[in-house]
Amino acid sequence: MNQLDLKGRMAIVTGGARGFGYAISQRFLESGASVAIWDMDKEAMASAKQQLGDKGKVTTMSVNVTNPAEVDAAVAQTLRELGAVDILVNNAGIAGANKKTWECGVDEWRQVIEVDLVGPFICARAVVPHMMSRKFGRIINIASIAGKEGNPNASHYSAAKAGLIGLTKSLGKELATSGVLVNCVTPAVAKTDILKQVTQQHIDFMLSKIPMGRLLLVEELAAMVGWLASEDCSFTTGGVFDISGGRATY
Repeated sequence: MNQLDLKGRMAIVTGGARGFGYAISQRFLESGASVAIWDMDKEAMASAKQQLGDKGKVTTMSVNVTNPAEVDAAVAQTLRELGAVDILVNNAGIAGANKKTWECGVDEWRQVIEVDLVGPFICARAVVPHMMSRKFGRIINIASIAGKEGNPNASHYSAAKAGLIGLTKSLGKELATSGVLVNCVTPAVAKTDILKQVTQQHIDFMLSKIPMGRLLLVEELAAMVGWLASEDCSFTTGGVFDISGGRATY
């Protein structure tokens, strides 16, 4: 593992108790950062804190990222416990049920948009003023290759992730001279708990699209996010970083 330098940095990782979020939290801690894990699964958070506690300072908070009041309160608590927020990783997300667009219920569709797109907006909105006041910040949004290409039977997820790419580009331009950089990654399918929400047929479809012929490793994504969170990433904002095993065509 290549060593990244995040010494002294304070990070929030939403959905940080499992999957991508856990791997990112671990990589941040191993690179010298302190981490606030925001999640709604209290049992998973307790387990993550126990497993990661010997790697650095870890705090956990139960946060619904679609609730602005909860997010504002969590930011305030994070500032009390860590002293600052240098890095925000918008990772919390849901896949939603695999259905044709016309078969998807309106409430089902809206729930995925709320968690996967509105949630990152609410979290970014809450931390940006603090980051601007310090003239430093890194916001990394976990989008998806589905946001570039659109996966059949996942229109809500694809639309939300496409929107997250657009949000990344807009916010990156707005903050371009502030010292706060905003980028996103577009991973292909990985073996995480989110696969429990989709059908095996859908998993097989996504895997068939990857030229490298395998699933993404969570550690591979964490390595990319770690660099985007570091000072070495200094002239890139509004960027979309592919990590899809060759699936992406642009």
